[in-house]
Amino acid sequence: MIKKLAPCLKGYGKYAILAPVTIIFEVLLEIMIPYYMAKIIDVGIATRDVWYIAKTGGMMVLMAILSLICGSLSARFAAKGAMGFGKGVRRAVFNKIQEFSFANVDRFNSASLITRLTTDVTTLQHTFMMLIRSFVRSPIMLISATFMASRINTGLSFVFLVAIPILGTALTIIMLMSFPRFRQMFLCYDKMNGAIQENLIGIRVVKAFVRDKFENKKFEDSAEALRYAQLRAEKVIICNMPIMQMVVYGSIISILWFGGNMVIAGTMASGELISFISYVNQILMSLMMISMVFVNFVMTRASLGRISEVLNEVPDIADSDSDACVENGAVTFENVSFSYNKDPENLHLENINLEILPGETVGIIGGTGSAKTSLVQLIPRLYDAMSGQVMVGGRDVRDYSLEHLRDAVSMVLQKNVLFTGTIMENLRWGNPGATEEEVIAACKSAQAHDFITSFPDGYNTILGQGGVNVSGGQKQRLCIARALLKKPKIIILDDSTSAVDTATDAKIRAALKTELTGTTTIIIAQRISSVCDADKIVVMDNGTIHGIGTHEELLANNEIYREVYESQQKGVA
Repeated sequence: MIKKLAPCLKGYGKYAILAPVTIIFEVLLEIMIPYYMAKIIDVGIATRDVWYIAKTGGMMVLMAILSLICGSLSARFAAKGAMGFGKGVRRAVFNKIQEFSFANVDRFNSASLITRLTTDVTTLQHTFMMLIRSFVRSPIMLISATFMASRINTGLSFVFLVAIPILGTALTIIMLMSFPRFRQMFLCYDKMNGAIQENLIGIRVVKAFVRDKFENKKFEDSAEALRYAQLRAEKVIICNMPIMQMVVYGSIISILWFGGNMVIAGTMASGELISFISYVNQILMSLMMISMVFVNFVMTRASLGRISEVLNEVPDIADSDSDACVENGAVTFENVSFSYNKDPENLHLENINLEILPGETVGIIGGTGSAKTSLVQLIPRLYDAMSGQVMVGGRDVRDYSLEHLRDAVSMVLQKNVLFTGTIMENLRWGNPGATEEEVIAACKSAQAHDFITSFPDGYNTILGQGGVNVSGGQKQRLCIARALLKKPKIIILDDSTSAVDTATDAKIRAALKTELTGTTTIIIAQRISSVCDADKIVVMDNGTIHGIGTHEELLANNEIYREVYESQQKGVA
């Protein structure tokens, strides 16, 4: 993980180095203050030498000021380094997610990925800040203060030999007990975030079915589960402070008792005892800080493990470094089988053989769950076939780079997704360099131009998140226009006119026939009328091809197609 996360410090490494360097100077200056304080008491006050007191006191003030400056600089450098590191980790995780295939994304739910990018990275960032400050300061302070205390009185230093093992044992027990609890806590975070995300995405359905109380109860249950998980984890962690304080105060009482007797016996000066107690405070506070850092390491270990899962995930689809471009829109399936969970006993597509010529319009019909979408998702390699070969332009899709392949394939998915921004910005997702004239032409083909110009701001109308301020049919037409702007070799319309009326559907098909001359068009539809004029129609049934032919051929020879057609004709009648 160090190798994976080290690049995340790029541009901020100097701050991660300057923070511990300045903290070392702060500690060295701070460690000398009790020494000079003892000198003032045992030399200056004992001999009533005012000049010595003033000179030594001035030295103490100067050291305190310099120590303060170094500490402030260290805090600034550590904050910059940690924030930069956090940004780098988020960028690395986000970039890794962008490399995921659909299969990889399926293994992580989106709420969990959001938690990893926010809560887990914040935890890691906070611990990194402690690492370059407290974890440098505390050991150096511990060693330096122990050395100075031993120089004053070796005998009293044996108190540490009792205190340190107690602190170490307590810390080890706390770490071992708390780690699994914190891991469970982050899983509860995932569950709660999932409930929130699901509710917000489906808020219209919740309102329509009057399920507010049910959703409130579901959220309360997940929030309560998180609260309980947090309490279980914190119950262990909060034991750290009282144990540390008990050992610290016990050590101070012991030193005061034995040291006081030494002062009375004349074997130790009073200034040395005060200085020794100051060093003891520094030693024990350092131990407390080290214990707190280790406790944070426990929390971070859980977060680091979750971040590692993302960074170590191997994309199911390996990109090719080929510079070959797709020459035409020919598509061929040769003995293709596919399963989402890669189980040969549970195939979603089985032994598919299909040839689509360049420029052909192909319709795909089938019942729900017949694997129509699964079939077309293999063309741009959103998933890879388990066996067999999918070819585009006469070459295996795995022989193209993902960029070249997907640039040649435009796909309008079942779920129409728009992004926050203007209509123009959303349309240019398909082609960032498209001119305004090209955008308008694509929108006219998709029957979107009229409703766009009806808005006060036209193409500069701001769309809310997911396009909440346009209807389902308008959303579909915008997505079709976006796909057309790519000017692809192959365009796939996955049930993309289901929310528009039949008249608009007919206009879109007529426009596509004119605009997409030479482009291979694959249309998945539920309505026979959407595909009846296609060059050929593929009938899917339970992951297999049940029939291929023209509208007239299938009416005559394919029972499934005839039943669908007749049922829809009855519906029209």
